[in-house]
Amino acid sequence: MNNRSLSWFNTTSLVLGFAFLYLPMLILIIYSFNSSKLVTVWAGFSTKWYGELFQDEQFMQAAWVTLKVGFFSATAATVLGTMAAYALVRTKKFTGRALFSGMIFAPLVMPEVITGLSLLLLFIAIDLDRGILTITLAHITFSMCFVSVVVSSRLTSFDKSLEEAALDLGCTPFDAFKSVVLPIIMPAVASGWLLAFTLSLDDLVIASFTAGPSSTTLPIKIYSSIRLGVSPQINALSTIMIGIVTVFVITASIISKQSIKKYESEKIRANL
Repeated sequence: MNNRSLSWFNTTSLVLGFAFLYLPMLILIIYSFNSSKLVTVWAGFSTKWYGELFQDEQFMQAAWVTLKVGFFSATAATVLGTMAAYALVRTKKFTGRALFSGMIFAPLVMPEVITGLSLLLLFIAIDLDRGILTITLAHITFSMCFVSVVVSSRLTSFDKSLEEAALDLGCTPFDAFKSVVLPIIMPAVASGWLLAFTLSLDDLVIASFTAGPSSTTLPIKIYSSIRLGVSPQINALSTIMIGIVTVFVITASIISKQSIKKYESEKIRANL
């Protein structure tokens, strides 16, 4: 395999691409430490907007709602997504498999406006008041498919003979899954949970359809506040959200890499 250095064109394209994606975020982070009320005028370094942010009850209430919805929706989506991925990978043929697969992965390509409107009409039809429960159900609906994709990719490369050996030794299918399959695919399951939590954390469109008056999430609160003008508190809050999402993405990447290394080392020992 030939290792070629990057040409000037590729380097320039790469730098411009990263600058386009991350330079606005960097500017936002810098101005979150601005002492001036004007977000576009630098008046010195200060952390007072972070202090005022934590004293704002509305923002804190929205943050609490967002964290609750993210935790419960990510957990439920991980359980359901893992079960769906296991059924699709391990059971190659069953009646309605194509329909089941299409229903699982439909939210990946479905516009969020359509998904949010459909869920809103469903909740109205069943007379379910909009609130934390409806937001959680909506987030489970669209994040479950992402978990299924992550877990399916791990199950596809999983050595099925290990599970068959457990069954031959007297384990029930559930015991084999719990004792053999689940510990091996756990890094992928954890990555799926982190991905679902991150998606729930920054969702705006679907939450705006399914949220009630007393269940405002952070993205909705930020969007409604920006209509009156960008305040330094929003810069501080956005910086915190960027930090949280970055930590989750890095954690998911590390878990995924460790899973790959563990699988390769197990494969090498098995061949020996």
